[in-house]
Amino acid sequence: MKLGLLLGFWGPDGPPPRLLTAVRQAEALGYESVWTSEGHGSDALTPLAWVGAHTTTIRLGTAMMHMAARAPTATAMAALSLDHLSGGRFVLGLGLSGPDLVKGWYGQPFDPPLGRTRDYLAIVRRALAADAPLSYDGEYLSLPFDDRHGRARALTSIVNSLRPDLPLVIGAEGPKNVALAREIADGWIATYYSPYRDKHYGAALDEGAARPGARRASENFEIIGTVPVVLGDDVEVAADKLRPLFASFIGRPGRNLHSQAFVRMGFEEVAARVSELWAEGHYKEATAAVPTEVVEQLALVGSPAKIREELEAWRSSLLTTLVVHVPLDPQSLQTVAELVLG
Repeated sequence: MKLGLLLGFWGPDGPPPRLLTAVRQAEALGYESVWTSEGHGSDALTPLAWVGAHTTTIRLGTAMMHMAARAPTATAMAALSLDHLSGGRFVLGLGLSGPDLVKGWYGQPFDPPLGRTRDYLAIVRRALAADAPLSYDGEYLSLPFDDRHGRARALTSIVNSLRPDLPLVIGAEGPKNVALAREIADGWIATYYSPYRDKHYGAALDEGAARPGARRASENFEIIGTVPVVLGDDVEVAADKLRPLFASFIGRPGRNLHSQAFVRMGFEEVAARVSELWAEGHYKEATAAVPTEVVEQLALVGSPAKIREELEAWRSSLLTTLVVHVPLDPQSLQTVAELVLG
């Protein structure tokens, strides 16, 4: 199992201290990849280009770029540029995000995700191929633009891709979206994943792999799991650092795709209770309602000895790459590398 480092997105104070130093250390320790995210603040591309300019071998991935943030051709241009500048180290990770962000931040409708994702990836791949004028007629996305003046001229990228088959991975939570990722992408990013409760994910991946024209053979399909890691001898104290994160994602009002992911893993009662308390404005109580057992199944918390034992379940899981979200201090990065890589 490969080891990656998740930088995530920034908080109110901007980039975390020691960002470049930490990524360089991770590269030296054997971390195979580094991943950035975006919410409604910092973007995923700019920090990744920054750390890419100061490293030489570590893969550079987005986990994930929002499809609603950019036209698919703009995403293809960014991928093409970063791949050239990094010498072929870029991995394009895409996700739809949720309806609140798509509607509230990007001002776009939240289209049915399956159709929009299929259209989006098809356009990105054709743009990266750079071998013909780009024309695509999809259910949700089409180009060139067609209006009362007629259809615009189809264009071809003026820059050839360094790798026309640049890896494209999809973040997905629902079984239909996971199956689609297995069918049309080069990999899947699992955000809320438990090696103890992943049968429904395995079934979805099998469904996608069995579809006619599935892009990758199983041995070449990457499954990337992001997992928080909190080191500490007191498990309860370590879990306390993650309870607010899980409570905030479970408790979000409206059409909450993250809460549905917890339900699919069998945490129906926890999701219902946390959502109820969150909706009533009882945020501390909602946080406290996330059991330690749930945290332990979705994260690695506790002493190095405890985590070393639990890593066996992760190594035996569906994952091919474990992307850890860990404090960027030297000792934490080294300890995690020693635990995962041996």
